[in-house]
Amino acid sequence: MSWSARRVSALVAAVVTLAASTTLANRVLPGWAYPVCGVVAALVLVALGRVAGCSWADLGLSSVRRPALVGLAGAALVAVVFGIALAVPGLRTVYQDGRVGDPDFAQLLWLTCGRILFGTVLVEEIAFRGVLPGLFGATDERWSWPPILWSAALFGLWHALPALAIGRNAAVHAVLGATPVVVLQVLAMAAAGVAGIFLHWWRHLGRGVLASVLVHFTTNAGGLTLAVAMR
Repeated sequence: MSWSARRVSALVAAVVTLAASTTLANRVLPGWAYPVCGVVAALVLVALGRVAGCSWADLGLSSVRRPALVGLAGAALVAVVFGIALAVPGLRTVYQDGRVGDPDFAQLLWLTCGRILFGTVLVEEIAFRGVLPGLFGATDERWSWPPILWSAALFGLWHALPALAIGRNAAVHAVLGATPVVVLQVLAMAAAGVAGIFLHWWRHLGRGVLASVLVHFTTNAGGLTLAVAMR
């Protein structure tokens, strides 16, 4: 891959956009603006990718049918894993999370289809499974570790602020309750990086970001729904 000045500039601008977005979303803007911030950031990132010379296929946005089918298969697999975890009493503490509060149905709908879908999943998949891998030189023709690992590392860093609250999960607290917050934060960021590789595999298999969007949304929205149901 040729590292032109335009591509390098787009990469720097993308990282700055993501840093500004996560800071605004988690520390500055009111709750209702969280998904708006995500959508705006996603559009800016796509524009940067195109300006840098990435094709729609490079960004994982060139097709719908195959990514949708693969993504739905992944979502079904996630649902099976959730069902198994619910059926095993010892695993139910995974869903006991002090961060979820006690939302009613309307609030839960807003959290899943508003905040999670547009404020979290859309921007993260466009950024870390679409634009950044494309700028780093990843293609769907073959699996290439360097761009995927760089994107996954940035995905881990992206979770620096949300990871501060990871200790409020009952399962995490039970196992690592005495661990310093900073260490928990680093562990959570590392776990996010590994998850980023897993999600990119779905994007790669489906030849499009929609595949990883469906898997990511099912994981986050399903986990939140189960956490609320378990309260």
